[in-house]
Amino acid sequence: MKISFLLSVALGIALVIATVVLWTVLDAMGVFDQVNGVIGQVVQDGGSKFDILDFIGFTRVVSLSIVIGVVDVILFTAIATLGAFLYNVSAALVGGVQLTLTDD
Repeated sequence: MKISFLLSVALGIALVIATVVLWTVLDAMGVFDQVNGVIGQVVQDGGSKFDILDFIGFTRVVSLSIVIGVVDVILFTAIATLGAFLYNVSAALVGGVQLTLTDD
């Protein structure tokens, strides 16, 4: 359980960092401005201007990434602990795999 918790925390932190880096790269490349231009041409709403950053702004994306990371930590820890328990039970019933390493 301890190892799975530490690994899931590391994966959660990596998820948040990867999300921040990906969003920053997309913003630096001007992808959001191009999407705004394409949707503006398709919709052609004279009174209101469409802005994709209202939907996928930096704070909203990072907040969602943190929430997903926390849920990932909880679920991954629980599933890994349950898997280890089931493996130990089945290894006790069947005998498991024995491996002998020798130094020649």
